[in-house]
Amino acid sequence: MAPLDAAMNTNAAAADFDYDWIVVGSGFGGSVAALRLAEKGYRVAVLERGRRYRDQDFIKSGWNLRGMYWAPVLGLVGPTRLKLFSDIFIASGAGVGGGSLIYANTLYRAKESFFTHPQWAGLADWEQALAPHYDTAERMLGVRTVPWESDGQRLLKRIGAHFGVADSFTRTPCAVFFGEPDVTVADPYFGGAGPDRTGCTRCGACMMGCRVGAKNTLVKNYLWFAERQGVAIVPETEVLDIRPLDGASGASGYALDTKRATAWLDGGRRTFRARGVVIAAGALGTNELLANCRLRGGLPKLSAQLGQLVRTNSESILAVSLPDDKLEPWRDVAISASVHVSEDTHIELVSYGNRADSVKFFFTLLTNDGTRLTRPLKLLGQVLRHPVRFAKSLWPFGWSRRAVIFLVMQSLDNAIAFVAKPSRSGRVRLATRQDPDRPNPTFIKQGYEAAKWLAEQTGGFAQSMTPEAVANIPTTAHILGGAVVGSDATNGVVDREGRAFGYDNLIVCDGSILPANPGVNPSLTITALAEHIMARVPVRRGADATA
Repeated sequence: MAPLDAAMNTNAAAADFDYDWIVVGSGFGGSVAALRLAEKGYRVAVLERGRRYRDQDFIKSGWNLRGMYWAPVLGLVGPTRLKLFSDIFIASGAGVGGGSLIYANTLYRAKESFFTHPQWAGLADWEQALAPHYDTAERMLGVRTVPWESDGQRLLKRIGAHFGVADSFTRTPCAVFFGEPDVTVADPYFGGAGPDRTGCTRCGACMMGCRVGAKNTLVKNYLWFAERQGVAIVPETEVLDIRPLDGASGASGYALDTKRATAWLDGGRRTFRARGVVIAAGALGTNELLANCRLRGGLPKLSAQLGQLVRTNSESILAVSLPDDKLEPWRDVAISASVHVSEDTHIELVSYGNRADSVKFFFTLLTNDGTRLTRPLKLLGQVLRHPVRFAKSLWPFGWSRRAVIFLVMQSLDNAIAFVAKPSRSGRVRLATRQDPDRPNPTFIKQGYEAAKWLAEQTGGFAQSMTPEAVANIPTTAHILGGAVVGSDATNGVVDREGRAFGYDNLIVCDGSILPANPGVNPSLTITALAEHIMARVPVRRGADATA
């Protein structure tokens, strides 16, 4: 593997390339890469499959399905992408700013077990190596602890007390501008160099996209400064293949074949040329792209470990529908607190705001543990025993005002795999397979008990995610891994600096390289790891860089 700056400085003239580096994806990894490479004097472009959004472009109501979900073939062009596999239902971001547009602003550092996981423990002292980059990420993303108390927090405290872990309650470190509500001021984070910001109004709709402008999305920090460094952001552009120009290691640069993501069929075809490529399309997008490049495209030497050690943060998502709207659990940020009900299990209460009633259709009656055969039978039993409750559960209007959503995460060493399969289109599609020794959980007892208890205490009723109850398929908003860090190509896809084994100037820099479940919301860890990787890319020779 050649030094990262070899092709950057010694090959063909700059005129032969559109850019020095092309970054595929604009989420927490891609935005860091774009800014830091530009600061080092490189000409950079970001290719993003999703659309560009202004604050006012985000939807007002969850009934606006076209503006909420991403499925261009169906005419849906919103920032939330949903993908159902046989072993997991995945929610991820699509748009300039990636998952930051619709995530819950929650920025914890990973648990200690993450840094010492055997997959990468021998490659560095990761807790020490990432510590300064966590600091940088927290500064750039504007992390501040939620400053208020809320009805949702009071409910969570009751849950903590019930489990005997009241002292584990903590308010969330959050990427939100907690200024005077609805008042716009000059940039408060970067000495006036960033965009104007507006104070949070506690509408709770962070995960539908912040129309207020209080949410510290990547558009308001990393990407804001990247564009001012000259980075070109090209939205609605899907990368189909990445081909080394020399047909071998990529030392002479790469061609990226693309199409317009929102065009019918394969419209808007274009090829970009760059000296180096950073792949940061999110864990799902990166695995899809690399699988196609390895099996049908221009990167056949990628490690055969691609698709292994896929993590879901071992998540389960449930809900409790309160009996009335006397409490206002939605009047908050999306996630404002958490408790640890065990050493390995972390629970957060989540809100979509009070205008997201359509989300209700992802939930049904609470269903206990079982198999693909027995769980739907148990759900049917619940329906037959509680027909009135079931009928009430079908009524969506007003649901989001009363709903308390549980996000349950674990740091246990579970995994699935992405398996690449050819499709009739000539492309490769991904399927999933459970790890035979460490299967991903389809049921988390602590979450089930917490939701059931709160429903009993409040007079409401508890709910499971519909895919979990009907098909024993859990849900995650934090898909990770598949292109993980390893010591060599026999046990990983990239090295400790994110460099793909087998190729020069090809970096993977997003959640796909994480080797383990962090046990908490992973966005801050992805950002810190991206900072670590970009810090090791040399400044372009002769450049008047700012890094």
